[in-house]
Amino acid sequence: VTHMMGDSAGKWFALAALSLSILAVTLDGTVLNLALPTLAKAFRASESDLEWFSAAYLLMLAAAVLPVGFIGDRFGRKKIMLASLVLFGVGSAACAYSHSTGVFIAARVLLGVAGAGVTVMAMSALTVLFNEQERPKAVGIYEAANFLGLPLGPILGGWMLTHFWWGWMFLINVPVILVACLVVAPLVPESRAAAKPKLDAIGVASSTVGLVALTYGLIEAGDNGWGNAKALLFIGIGLVVLVGFTLWEQRQGARPGKEPLIHLSLFQSRSFAFGALLSAVPGLALIGVLFTTPQYFQGVLGTSTMGSGWRLLPLIGGLIAGAVPAGQINRVGGDKIATSLGYVVACAGFIIGATTHIDSSVGFSAVWMALVGFGVGLTLATATSAALSRLSHEDSGIGTAVVQLLQKVSAPFGTAIMGSVLSNSYQSHLILSGLPSQEVQAVRRSIFAGLAVARSIGSTSLEQSIRHAFVRGMDTSLLVSMGISILGLILTVVFLPGRKRENEAMKY
Repeated sequence: VTHMMGDSAGKWFALAALSLSILAVTLDGTVLNLALPTLAKAFRASESDLEWFSAAYLLMLAAAVLPVGFIGDRFGRKKIMLASLVLFGVGSAACAYSHSTGVFIAARVLLGVAGAGVTVMAMSALTVLFNEQERPKAVGIYEAANFLGLPLGPILGGWMLTHFWWGWMFLINVPVILVACLVVAPLVPESRAAAKPKLDAIGVASSTVGLVALTYGLIEAGDNGWGNAKALLFIGIGLVVLVGFTLWEQRQGARPGKEPLIHLSLFQSRSFAFGALLSAVPGLALIGVLFTTPQYFQGVLGTSTMGSGWRLLPLIGGLIAGAVPAGQINRVGGDKIATSLGYVVACAGFIIGATTHIDSSVGFSAVWMALVGFGVGLTLATATSAALSRLSHEDSGIGTAVVQLLQKVSAPFGTAIMGSVLSNSYQSHLILSGLPSQEVQAVRRSIFAGLAVARSIGSTSLEQSIRHAFVRGMDTSLLVSMGISILGLILTVVFLPGRKRENEAMKY
């Protein structure tokens, strides 16, 4: 292990393999939505089946992170990383060769569990491979790999669906996973907690149930609005169970001879607690862009799915440009300054983006998206690095699982918020006088349903009204993203430690 840690080139090659595996996990999430119409025909799937094709993966990706972190600390993080990579390859092949909706959903569940293992153990490896000075740069590269999947999904997926059998969208993961395994096996050192943590069965069960219920409720709220009874029921159940989980963990930590799933003393470190929280806030704000811009490009500008992916590249370029040099910026200004700078740049991008109108140029969109990307990339990398800085090798598995959990729950939460904001603003700006009630309902449902109605009746004025209404809704959602970024900036200035991180040791 000492030899591996001293091999500077080796650990950066290991990071490249970890980043490659993270890219495969990210791609799997972005490419599926593009394939849903094809899968509906292949499996003769219902709308409910299609919903579960996506939800099964997202639910397991969020729910499995804490158990996976515990297992890694107990049995060895490298072992769990390799096992997760193999399971991800198996799940990808199972998706490609599925012959029914039930088998495909089961394969998606397997992929979600494996994806949780890959993401948690990959981030955990950063605490072992890199020292505190190197870690911001390593986290930046790791996050950049996450970002690349956002445009590559529609670009690569659209090309493959056009020219090949749909199963290749999943089989392409297999050689990627194989390469990752071949590099991770010799270059990533094994690590585990010196004293094997005891199994907290109630903690594992309650955290899993709570996270599944909460995430499913947020997905439902994103699809059907915050007033949906089913969404509110599951969100309520999830929150109640997670409160119970927290109380149980406090009790376990106070009882001699008992060991909780999460040592709540972790949160006594401001660097960890607010670094973890602030690493989730940028993603929450970024959802405003990721949720609205593909619809804007396709519905308002009339581009294809692949064209929409290409137009996201300035955002991704900005994300990478902000994340990769995060280490150097952090060394100059420290956690507080670097994270605050990211939020300020992101706010500037959101303000400019909120002035978008129906005739805005592609260049205009590229500028504000690049600014948002740079700010979010810098903030995400530095905040995550601040959280990881307080993790010892003992708790790096479960500690990184907490960071990943907050980041993953922020996605469906952000989608639910932005979906509601966009929908309400879009509907309030529509001009629908004279339309039959059935067509009014269709137009109010979405920009694409509305444009279909306008074209069917040959109304260019309705078409223009729909586009104008959507752009106004998009502008409103970007202002909400700016508000979220301002909140993140305030939390950073008030709570995140500055150049001198607290130097207390983590004690349990």
